[in-house]
Amino acid sequence: MNQSAWIRPEWNPATIALMVLGFVIFWPLGLAMLAYILFGDRLHEFKREANATVDRGFETMRRYTGGKGFSQYAGGTGNAAFDDWRRQELERIENERRKLDEARREFDEYVSELRRAKDQEEFSRFMRERNARSGGDANGTTGN
Repeated sequence: MNQSAWIRPEWNPATIALMVLGFVIFWPLGLAMLAYILFGDRLHEFKREANATVDRGFETMRRYTGGKGFSQYAGGTGNAAFDDWRRQELERIENERRKLDEARREFDEYVSELRRAKDQEEFSRFMRERNARSGGDANGTTGN
């Protein structure tokens, strides 16, 4: 998220003013602003979870329909050549979608591993600094 944003999900004069103004103009707007202030920092996580849920639903639907998705429900045109071409194109597109899904999964794993490594590095640095402050005691106790 852009840290220079004027309206962030936190209690600041701008968000409070917008919330009060929203309540004055039309109470659901004020309520929406209040919800944004309280829960706005969770929107990205909510969006990611919602997208993952929808993706899992479509993946389940593809499994139950033999990998054809919604295309099996579309009727033929009566022209065998066109129907064959259409089926081949849909299969090609489905294969491309699978490749993109796999690339996305690989990238998500990569980013997750980067975050884990960064967290580990930050924690290790914290422990080194903490141990240095406490006199180098290995377990961080002060001897009390």
